[in-house]
Order: sequence, then C-alpha cells, then structure tokens
Amino acid sequence: MSRIGKKPIIVPNDVDVKIDDTNHISVKGPIGELSFQFSEKIKIDKKDNEITISRNSDVKELRSLHGTTRAIISNMIEGVTKGFTKELEIKGVGYRATLKGDILNLALGKSHPEDVQIPQGLTIEVPKNNIIIVKGCDKQLVGEFAANIRKLRAPEPYLGKGIRYKNEYVKIKEGKTAK
Repeated sequence: MSRIGKKPIIVPNDVDVKIDDTNHISVKGPIGELSFQFSEKIKIDKKDNEITISRNSDVKELRSLHGTTRAIISNMIEGVTKGFTKELEIKGVGYRATLKGDILNLALGKSHPEDVQIPQGLTIEVPKNNIIIVKGCDKQLVGEFAANIRKLRAPEPYLGKGIRYKNEYVKIKEGKTAK
C-alpha cells in the first residue's frame, strides 16, 4: 500500500468538492476553481469532509497512480484555499522585468526584449525590476510558467547572470588563469 495514497484528505469547510462516476473531480474554494479527470481504475470516495483513495489490485500501474492521485487532489484543495507562489530573481547588469497588462516584458541582455504572455488563472507581480512573483491556484501551471521564464535565460556558471529561483544556489566556476 502506498504510504501517501492511504492517507485521507481532510476537506476544509469553505471548499466544495464534487466527484462524479467517471472520477472527474471539481474543487471550488475562496481563491478559485479547479477540475481534473482521474483514471477510472482508482476508487475515490468522499464521506463527510474526508476523501479516501483506494485501488483494487497491486498492478504496477495502479500502485503508481495511487499516491499520485492523492497528491494531485491534495494540491487542488490546497491551491483553492491558500494558493501557490514561485519567486524568481533576475541577476545581471541591465536585466529587468516589467509588467504591461497581461504581458511580462523581460530585458535579458539580448538584442530584443522577450515578451511572455501570462496564462489564464495566474497573477504576476513585479515588486522590483529584478523580482518576479508568480501566483495561482494550480500548482502545475505555476511551476511550469516559472520554469519557462527561467528557461529564457538560465543562470550561467561563470558570473551567475540570468534568472533563478529565490534562494537557488548557482555554483560559480573559476575562470581561466594566466600562466
């Protein structure tokens, strides 16, 4: 039995969870609304304010789906109550970010600025021109968008210039030495 999968999920009072016969779950809370279609091979039950996940056999596919299903449902509930955030730092001379409506404009030392369209369901804050905060209720969408921003100019190993997650350690290599 999966240690994560057998833990019950407690549903807060301000969250509404609906599960239909085909394992389509919709979660509605104070921050937003999320829905997801799970495999019909996993059994999802809701009693009062507790959700339990179980499986019928020990087939490898079902064992892997058991813990994953529980984690996704738990993240959905946490997302609509608290939300998720990722914070990015931009390091480098002349590197900066500005927000223009629903477009994030990034100057990253290239010949042209990068314009990134902000997906539906995410909010972006730029408190300083070198800090980007990505917020949303969908954990996967927040992480994927933050990773795509970081990918535009990943930190390089000699000077450390680029976009990195807050408190991310970048190992700085030593440059060439003269003989």
